[in-house]
Amino acid sequence: MVKRRQRRMLRYVEEGSLLKLKSYLRKHKDLELNFSQGRKHRSPLHIACSHGDDAVVRLLLKHGADPLQTDLNGEIPLHLAAKRALKYGKRVYDDLVVPLRKHCPEAFEVSNKAGVTPRDLLQWMKSEQGGFENGFQCNADPEQQWREKLLGECQDEFFETFGQYDDEFLWDEKDEEDFGDWADRIRREYVSKQRAREQREAASSGHKKSKGRKETEEDERSRRELLKRLEREHAEYLQRAARKEEETRQGRKNHYDERCAATFQSSSNRAPQGLLGYNDIPWPAPRGSLDEMVAVMLHGVDRSDVPVFRKLLRRQQALWHPDKFAQRCGGRLVESDRQRILDTVTALSQELNRLAQNLR
Repeated sequence: MVKRRQRRMLRYVEEGSLLKLKSYLRKHKDLELNFSQGRKHRSPLHIACSHGDDAVVRLLLKHGADPLQTDLNGEIPLHLAAKRALKYGKRVYDDLVVPLRKHCPEAFEVSNKAGVTPRDLLQWMKSEQGGFENGFQCNADPEQQWREKLLGECQDEFFETFGQYDDEFLWDEKDEEDFGDWADRIRREYVSKQRAREQREAASSGHKKSKGRKETEEDERSRRELLKRLEREHAEYLQRAARKEEETRQGRKNHYDERCAATFQSSSNRAPQGLLGYNDIPWPAPRGSLDEMVAVMLHGVDRSDVPVFRKLLRRQQALWHPDKFAQRCGGRLVESDRQRILDTVTALSQELNRLAQNLR
């Protein structure tokens, strides 16, 4: 029986939502991918192949999808990929058949219930389409072969790095689409254009060569325009992400300053009976390392301006000096947290002293 998480993952596969699928598989690393569902008992890898979604196919293989799992007709995903390649041509072969064959070479010789292997399917290509390499059509033009190989490498790199930005850089704005929406929209447009091109290539296979060259030029121009648009919109996203990151860092600095003022300069009690536990101390980064704490303390100051930087550094040294800290807060520390607090204060003070020594 298909579980709830598997149904959600399957929905992402059917929709072609690469970014969401990639994030979901990273979150649920133990999710079982080799299950079958539907009337034809097909796995998610079967469905991705039948849709011609090469990026999803690569992602599923990377996360452990079984390329030898069979459906109701005894066909493995490579059977479906080969059938689609027969219909739409060499690009589908490169996108679907090649990665499946590289991942599992023995799949090429697996027979379905009718005794047909993927190799048999690819050998049934029409002879008028020209020569073949490993059961598929070769392009006679070396220059065109090189351009197609280069484009394929670019696509592989794009799909491999798609969605690797940290979640903290993603934010919701009512009047602006977020990165996830943008990535899904661009991917849908890309897949739509790719499928339209495949259909045009299949429909025009018997037309004259001059018309084929004209459509190829249009496809190349369309791909270049799409790549330029991707680069432009990605650069705009990175700029927005950088601004958001700066706002986040400045917010942490402001919160740190406010807590220091409330704890060290105010007589108000932050804990019962005026006691301070470890979490009541205004650490710059409560769960961060010493480097992360110092980064929050010194955020916003130009380190190349030595006098200004030294002035801020001395202020923080005085604030976290172990003796001065003990004078201000030593009588208010919770006994069970006392040693942990003092150890952290000492380590933080030593890190600030090291920075001050490097300025000399």
